[in-house]
Amino acid sequence: QVQLVESGGGLVQPGESLRLSCEASGIAFSIFTVAWYRQAPGKQRELVASITQGGNIVYLDSVKARFTISRDNVKSTVLLQMNNLKPEDTAAYYCHANLVLGRPGGYWGQGTQVTVSS
Repeated sequence: QVQLVESGGGLVQPGESLRLSCEASGIAFSIFTVAWYRQAPGKQRELVASITQGGNIVYLDSVKARFTISRDNVKSTVLLQMNNLKPEDTAAYYCHANLVLGRPGGYWGQGTQVTVSS
């Protein structure tokens, strides 16, 4: 059984930091591209950051220089370090694993809520 389990969300004030973690089980994690998506109420889900098996990284423009994605293939974990959080970062964040990002299918976590508010 494949599982992606996210953790680390919460309520923070603008300018603060959070680190999201996603631990995978039931898949050969190292061969997958893994990514973080987010979805705010009333908005479409958007790609925040992704990292391929080879370590190639892509970021959403609005999070560049503030967010850092990393992976640990030994622990089957992908992290998202989020610094200098802004109210517009408020969303449910989802972990996703796919052999090729953008193809149908793949695996999703259940989501973790990030709320940035003063």
